[in-house]
Amino acid sequence: MEPRKGMVVNLVRAVYPGSFDPVTFGHIDIITRSAYMVDELVIGVLKNKSKTPLFSTEERVNMLKEVTKDLKNVTVKEFGGLLVDFASQCDAKIIIRGLRAITDFEYELQMSQTNRIIAPHIDTVFLTTSLQYAYLSSTTVKEVAGFGGDISAFVPPLAAKKIYEKYGISN
Repeated sequence: MEPRKGMVVNLVRAVYPGSFDPVTFGHIDIITRSAYMVDELVIGVLKNKSKTPLFSTEERVNMLKEVTKDLKNVTVKEFGGLLVDFASQCDAKIIIRGLRAITDFEYELQMSQTNRIIAPHIDTVFLTTSLQYAYLSSTTVKEVAGFGGDISAFVPPLAAKKIYEKYGISN
């Protein structure tokens, strides 16, 4: 339906949060599928002071901007603090979460229920990762790369290059 003069058009904006340390093909799968479901997708890169990531927040944001540059309705921002506060700042009504296994679901369900109590106007949508990436995690990528293994099936070429550089490995 085309908007008529005077009609209010509500854009559907969602947030897909994560640490993305590093971004994997599993993340890109969820990002791409989510981007087709909403008018605007904001990727929220978490600044977590309690963890020591391989990449700085700025490096992770820049990698994500590069690997999502062809998705015109995707933006990338860093955030710290409560996810629902970030979603509200972005004027998002949906939080996207990717699920690989049942163990992910238990944790994510608890978090989504907590978020719903804090911010009842924000819903969480769970997307199961495509089967070809169900095993994949950033931790696994870092472990394989740390031993000089081939990570080309797990991450985009830009991420692989930067990961190997961090480990001082020439590939």
